Amino acid sequence: MGSTFDLFTEPGATPVCSRAGCSSTAAWRVNWRNPRIHAEDRVKIWAACDDHCDFLADYLRSRSFPVRVTGIDDDVKNLDDTTARVAGDGR
Repeated sequence: MGSTFDLFTEPGATPVCSRAGCSSTAAWRVNWRNPRIHAEDRVKIWAACDDHCDFLADYLRSRSFPVRVTGIDDDVKNLDDTTARVAGDGR
């Protein structure tokens, strides 16, 4: 299945941060899934700006969800049950 969510809701649109109340341009994808209800190939996506990327990822990790942060244009096909980080990114 992989990730299928379209961050660009309208042609030519810029993705906006998923943090409530934020309207900043998103530079990151917070890829995650809830292992209690989603198969390993199911990936949900939150868009994140620089200011909220760590907050959103940490929120999901605190619930023991597998999370991988990638650049806004980097697709993730699946997540395993370990918390993954992009090498060299430090997130």
